[in-house]
Amino acid sequence: MKELEYPFDGGSIQKKKRSLRRTLLEDGRPRINKKIALLAGSTANEIKDMLELFLLDSGIQPEFYLSEYDRWWQDAVFENKELDEFSPDIVFIHTTSRNITAFPDISADKAEADKLLDAELEKFNTAWEAIKRKYRCPIIQNNFELPYFRIMGNRDVFDRRGRVNFINRLNTAFAEHAEKNDGFYINDINYLSACYGLDKWSDPLYWYMYKYALCVPAIPEFAYNLASIIRSVYGKNRKALVLDLDNTLWGGVIGDDGPEGIEIGHETNLGQMYSEFQGYLKLVKNSGVMLTVCSKNEEENALAGLDHPSGTLRPEDFVMIVANWESKDRNVAAIAKGLNIGEDALVFVDDNPAERAIVAAQIPTAAVPDIGDPESYIRVLDRSRFFEITAFSDDDLKRNEMYRQNAERAAQQSKFSDYGEYLDSLEMVAVIDDFLPIYIPRITQLTNKSNQFNLTTRRFTEDEMRTVYGDDGYIRLYGSLSDKFGDNGIVSVVIGKQEGGRLDIILWLMSCRVLKREMEFAMLDRLVEEAKRRKVEEIRGHYFPTKKNAMVKGLYGSFGFERISCDADGNTEWRLLTDGYVPHSSHIRIERNE
Repeated sequence: MKELEYPFDGGSIQKKKRSLRRTLLEDGRPRINKKIALLAGSTANEIKDMLELFLLDSGIQPEFYLSEYDRWWQDAVFENKELDEFSPDIVFIHTTSRNITAFPDISADKAEADKLLDAELEKFNTAWEAIKRKYRCPIIQNNFELPYFRIMGNRDVFDRRGRVNFINRLNTAFAEHAEKNDGFYINDINYLSACYGLDKWSDPLYWYMYKYALCVPAIPEFAYNLASIIRSVYGKNRKALVLDLDNTLWGGVIGDDGPEGIEIGHETNLGQMYSEFQGYLKLVKNSGVMLTVCSKNEEENALAGLDHPSGTLRPEDFVMIVANWESKDRNVAAIAKGLNIGEDALVFVDDNPAERAIVAAQIPTAAVPDIGDPESYIRVLDRSRFFEITAFSDDDLKRNEMYRQNAERAAQQSKFSDYGEYLDSLEMVAVIDDFLPIYIPRITQLTNKSNQFNLTTRRFTEDEMRTVYGDDGYIRLYGSLSDKFGDNGIVSVVIGKQEGGRLDIILWLMSCRVLKREMEFAMLDRLVEEAKRRKVEEIRGHYFPTKKNAMVKGLYGSFGFERISCDADGNTEWRLLTDGYVPHSSHIRIERNE
């Protein structure tokens, strides 16, 4: 919804929140249902309302538990039948500097200041541990905004008795806890309040009048940032940037001005803006986001601009470069198809408002931000939080290279008339075995991001996945695939629940970047092998249709399973007897964990 895209008008959203909510609920989009417990140390009704809008717009249907005013700690630590029955999928603790119990007095020595800090941290640690024990769900915790006054002036930042120092130390301790604990995330209001302006953010009138710990006009910014974390936890991030070239990555028109005439570099103020934007995009790319080009240009001109000696980005930084005179909406759709990802995974960046309007109209699921003038490009993209990182793995670092290798594989395929010979030429090796603890974050990430090759679309948090890992009642398999072009990393996950001689597959997914490589057959072969070892006689498979997973509707049938039921919604159940099973994969060498 355009009104909820950054940069947005927070005041307008607050005035129109009821009509916006109604429109969102009636738009017919598929959404995942999530229960969110909001435990607040201040008034949070407006936060809940704003958060709901941004989550609905992200494809998440939230249901809320809202604590009573300043009962966050009691709700977290003590028995609460209502919260227990609610059984949250995620807990958000909305505390701020207003909720710090005691600051050091000006007469306190170092030991007294440290004792107060330890007591404050113990209060929060007790709450976090209680939530983790009772609900085994992700926790989002605000850190602290700086105080709106400094008793000691500039000394406040380094003196142990200073409030600024005390808050900075608390924030550091919170960050260290997040670094060490999977499923614990920081909502960085320290940064948000600085961006918004601390004087406005902490306007005391809103506290005294309504017990809001931040000014009401800032709440949409707050809720948007919080929603980006929740969106990322549940795999709703974007995956790729589709970038225009002329007046987007450099100043000027390469076809008219030539490489020597475009503005990029530090010689002019405009050239410096574009240089910094390219540098920002390089950082984004290195974090695992795919970069592509969509430009109305001759390809040789596009490549000449990307090879400019003052530029930061080079042709090899892009997974795909589409430079021609076709309409951009067609090219954007072609890029999604070429990457084998949904159009809703794309962010289209173009300085031309007419091109943006066409792409937004023809590809409504793609994000099309109004990036403004060159000096605003970085701020708009960064604050839009399209690529919020809540989990990060080695595979994320290698994603661009993996997709480039796929292009090399496609070129290799064109040399063969026999597809089996092509598969053999890839020299594929798969490691398929039980989960390893080090891979659980990546496995969890896959469950929340894979939509097309995903038979049940069941989602897991890291804590839930660790519970599965510790339960011998499950057969768990991850699969990684490498070939002569490179390593694709972990690309497939299968989980089955065993009950005596029967195994029910509750999760089967695979990354679409290894489609038609027989990886699904290799996974099946190992699954049956492990099932036989555990005396399983019958494997049951389940397919639950969504708008995105139609491609696997007949997967079990292609495996030789017998369909035994199908309901009115298209949910199907399949059966395979393990006795007499003949392996399907013949082009992949299967190995196990070292």
